[in-house]
Amino acid sequence: MRELFEAIPSKDPIAATRRGARPALRRRFYEQVAVRQETDAHAITLDDHPVRTPARHVLAAPTLALAQAIAAEWQNQHEVIDPLTMPLTRLANAIIDGVADSAVAVAAEIEKYLASDLLFYRAGSPQRLREWQAEHWDPILAWAREALSAQFALAEGVVHVAQPEDALRAARSAIPTDPWRLGALHVVTTLTGSALIALALLRGRLSAEAAWQAAHVDEDWNMEQWGRDEMALQRRAHRYAEFQAAATVLAM
Repeated sequence: MRELFEAIPSKDPIAATRRGARPALRRRFYEQVAVRQETDAHAITLDDHPVRTPARHVLAAPTLALAQAIAAEWQNQHEVIDPLTMPLTRLANAIIDGVADSAVAVAAEIEKYLASDLLFYRAGSPQRLREWQAEHWDPILAWAREALSAQFALAEGVVHVAQPEDALRAARSAIPTDPWRLGALHVVTTLTGSALIALALLRGRLSAEAAWQAAHVDEDWNMEQWGRDEMALQRRAHRYAEFQAAATVLAM
């Protein structure tokens, strides 16, 4: 499994074309997929053998429901094993191999987004775009103010605006420390460009659908004005699969 999941091709179709043909996928070599109770986790097994991450850790989830969701990805592989259709497995690998031993650094990356969050920067015009942004973003900021005691400043355009330190400190305190929620929160933050969207999703203030919609207000506006870009939509679909995997971890 190590080579299989370390060699995942880029989702950028231009980069993929430059690099050449996609590497051959490994044929499915197992019959049974199951979840086995360990001391403090639920391990995924293939024909009674534990699955290993690229760093050779046991692929195991903290809850039975999450382990079953990961196992379902393995069960849904048919003639070949395609890592691109297994976003939960890839996320679990990243959390087990990377986040568990680097929690401070991962949290620091999320904190950087808090300092220049997508929701702070508003369009000067047109009016309809301003209304879209206010419709989707203002309720999240109101939630942060009420639930986190974090009052942020807004700006027009893209010029950086410094945020009050007390607001940043209050929002930072909401970042989880356990590796699974932290890793999933980091994925949502980087995919949406907003730590506040990610925190609202974590706390149940936003559904996954509403969070994804809020993150794409500007992109949706541009498509409404200039038409659909099929290549951009393909990239968005790939990102959405990663987002859904992270949202699943947060929900479970």
